[in-house]
Amino acid sequence: MEQIKLSDIQIRNHLAPGDLGYLAYIHGDLYAKECNYGLKFEAYVLEGLKEFALAYDPEKDKIWICEHQEKMIGCLVAQHRKEQLQFRYFILQPEYRGIGLGKLLMQEFIDFMHSRNVKHAYLWTTADQDTTTALYERFGFKLTAENPSDHFGKAILERRFDLKIPEQSTT
Repeated sequence: MEQIKLSDIQIRNHLAPGDLGYLAYIHGDLYAKECNYGLKFEAYVLEGLKEFALAYDPEKDKIWICEHQEKMIGCLVAQHRKEQLQFRYFILQPEYRGIGLGKLLMQEFIDFMHSRNVKHAYLWTTADQDTTTALYERFGFKLTAENPSDHFGKAILERRFDLKIPEQSTT
């Protein structure tokens, strides 16, 4: 199999019918395999995607759908929350990790914050996500809360990370 390069990936920023359903599938399938999450996790994802779809505003929200050979292989969502953005549904299929796509999406998210003059973003993840947690921290997200939970069909530690963009000095 040929080595996949970042230049092989197409990123689109519009939603098409079936995208959110497929995104739910990717999350359910991948997290069941990698973290042993059950149907409660998939229900959680579906509930959040429904909320996103109903409130979607292209002026305030952004989606990055990553495709390779016309197949969705990853995603990231910036969902508006009053004066904040929630970083959601960040996922890459395993064979597309390590090529710089995660870093590219993180930078795209930060750039979107700047373009919308948003100073605060947050995300929720679990302690199972060591690799992505390190990426979040490299981009300035700070751990702000931890809560034990069994929401996903097993005992987990949910973690909240926040990112605050400092105000620019006008002097």
